[in-house]
Amino acid sequence: MLLFSSAYFTFLIAIFFLYWPLQRVRAAGLAILLLANYFFYAKWGLIYLAAIPLASTCDYLIALGMGHSKTAALRRLLLAASITVNLGLLIASRKMGFALGLSFYAFQALSYTIDIYRRDAKPANSLLLYLSAVSFFPATLAGPITRPAQLMPQLEKKEKTLAAGDGGRALFLIGLGLMKKMLIADYLADNLVNRVFDTPQLYSGLETLVAVYGYAVQLYYDFSGYTDIAIGSALLLGLKLPANFNRPYSAENIADFWRRWHISLSNWLRDYLYFSLPGLRSKWKGFTYLNLVITMFLGGLWHGLSYNFAIWGLLHGCGLAAQRAWQVARGNQKPSGNQWARILRIIATANFVCFAWIFFRAPNLSGAGAILERIESLSMSTVNITAPFMMVLLIGILCHYAPKKLYTFSMDLYVKSPAVVQAAAMALLVLAIEFTSSTGAAPFIYTKF
Repeated sequence: MLLFSSAYFTFLIAIFFLYWPLQRVRAAGLAILLLANYFFYAKWGLIYLAAIPLASTCDYLIALGMGHSKTAALRRLLLAASITVNLGLLIASRKMGFALGLSFYAFQALSYTIDIYRRDAKPANSLLLYLSAVSFFPATLAGPITRPAQLMPQLEKKEKTLAAGDGGRALFLIGLGLMKKMLIADYLADNLVNRVFDTPQLYSGLETLVAVYGYAVQLYYDFSGYTDIAIGSALLLGLKLPANFNRPYSAENIADFWRRWHISLSNWLRDYLYFSLPGLRSKWKGFTYLNLVITMFLGGLWHGLSYNFAIWGLLHGCGLAAQRAWQVARGNQKPSGNQWARILRIIATANFVCFAWIFFRAPNLSGAGAILERIESLSMSTVNITAPFMMVLLIGILCHYAPKKLYTFSMDLYVKSPAVVQAAAMALLVLAIEFTSSTGAAPFIYTKF
C-alpha cells in the first residue's frame, strides 16, 4: 500500500474516523493505531505479522531488562541481543526478498534500546504503547526515522484534539507531497532520467549531464514528497513527526548538506554510530576524520551491499572529513559573508552531491562508469531533451530555491482558507495528477531500502 494510492487514503480516512472517538480511552486509541500499523504491514506480506511483533516484543523485554539491571555486563549483553535481533531482521528481509525493506523499522527499534542502554530514556510502561510507537505506519516505508522515546509521550498525552489549523496543515502537506511525487519526480524519471541511466550509451554527453541533474531533483522531490505525506498523515492523528528536509541543495558545504538532507538519518548516524565509534576522546585528532569516513561508508552500505553505495558513502565521508579539516585549519572561522562567495559555495556543494548521486543511481559500477564516460565525451546533442522536461526541471529547481517565507505564506494561506476552498484545491490537484500521470506512479525510491 503506497502512500500516494487511493487505497492508502481510504485506509487513512478510516483510521482517522476510528481513532479520534476512541483515543480518549488510552488503551482503545493505542489498539486502533496498532491494528492500523499491522494492517499496513500485512498489505505488503503476511510474513510481517510474525516478524514485526516478535522483534518488537523482544526489544520491549530487553529494554525492561536494561532498565532494571544495575550490572554493566548484563546491560551490554542485552543491548547486543537487541542489535542482533534488528540487524538479523534487516538482513533477512533483504536476503529473502521481502516486498518491504525494514531499515526504517530497525533504526527506530535500535534507537529505543540504545537510548535505554545509555539511560537517555526510560522503558515504556506498557507493551501496547511501545508496539504502537515503533511500528507507526506513516513512517514505515521511508521515514522520517521517528524515535519511539519521542513518539511515546505524544501517544500517552491525554485529551488530544485536532485543531482546525493542524488539519489544514496536514492536508496541505499531503497535497504538496503528491505534487512533488507525481507532477515533478515521476515526470523527470519517465521522460529522461530512467532512460539515460538504463542505457547511457544511447545519449550524448549533454543529455547525460542533464539527466544527472534531473535525478538530483527527482530524488529530492520523490523522497521529500513521501516525507510530506507521512508527516501530514501523522498530523491528522494528532502526532508530530520530525522534519526530514530543509532545501538541501542550498547547502554551502557538505556538512551543511547533511544537516538539510534526510535529517533524521544523519542525526541517527551521528548519535548512534559516529559517537559510538572509538577514539573520539583520543589525543590523536585523526580519529575525528577517520570516524566521519567510517560512519558515511557504513551509511552507504546500509543502502545496499554494493560497490556503488560503498563509493557513494566514501565520497560523502571524505567530503565531510575534508570540510572538517578545512574548518579546523581556519580556526573555526565562519565563511565569508560575501553573497557571490556564498553562491559559489552552494554551486560547488550541489555539483559534488550530484557527482556522488551518479554512483547512488547507477545500477552497478560499470553503469556509473558509462555515465561518466558519456559526460566526458562532451558530445552536445539535445534531441532527447524536450521542452516540457526542461520546464518541469526548472520549476523543480526554482521551487527548491524559493524563499522559505513563500512556503510558510502558502501554507498559512491554505490553512486560513474556508473548507470549501481547501477541498476545491485538493480536487484540482487530483485532476492535475490524473491528467499528467497517464502511466501511473512509480513506487517511492526509498521504499526499497
